[in-house]
Amino acid sequence: MGEKKDKPDKAFEDPEKTDKSEKQKPEEKKKEEKGRPKEEKRLRVLVRVLGADLDGEKSVSHAILHIKGVSHSFVKAVLTAAKIDPNKKLGAFTEADIAALEDAIREPAKLGLPEWVMNRRRDVETGAVGHMSGPDVDMVEKFDVQRMVDAKSYKGVRHMLGLPVRGQRTRASFRHNKAVGVIKKSTRLAQGGAAGAAAPAATAPAAKPAAGEKKK
Repeated sequence: MGEKKDKPDKAFEDPEKTDKSEKQKPEEKKKEEKGRPKEEKRLRVLVRVLGADLDGEKSVSHAILHIKGVSHSFVKAVLTAAKIDPNKKLGAFTEADIAALEDAIREPAKLGLPEWVMNRRRDVETGAVGHMSGPDVDMVEKFDVQRMVDAKSYKGVRHMLGLPVRGQRTRASFRHNKAVGVIKKSTRLAQGGAAGAAAPAATAPAAKPAAGEKKK
């Protein structure tokens, strides 16, 4: 049986060795931290802007295109004037940033943008210049159509009848619940002649019996 070696007491350990071991520990921790990937801030998946649920993982310039009344040129003009990074993810925006973005889209005139960028120039009732976006687009369009219907203008009557307003052809298009097709003129005349010949024969009065014949 081998003799067991007594472990040295901590009180009698060499202080230089303990100092070296303690100094190495923070360095090792730093190396481990460098090797680990930094955890990215979690982005919001859905962000609500002007009544529309937008993808928070997309950049601002692409995400807000899903709002009604917002086009590519309008997005570029608004983001440049408002000094917003177009490549920033929409999910990383704070509530204050979203509120500022909504104000910029609603009232682009405050940013100094020209009139031709906006979609509501010289309003019929107020004469003001503005921009309609989100649910306001459908509401304003509905009121405009109703105004033409009440005035019984040509466009209003066409809207009322559900027909095209801008001069489109209606021979083959806008045929609701009808068979699409054109009958040749010769066939149409032949069908009309046959129908015309059958009509007099059906409506002709029955021949009167002779004087000597008896009624059955």
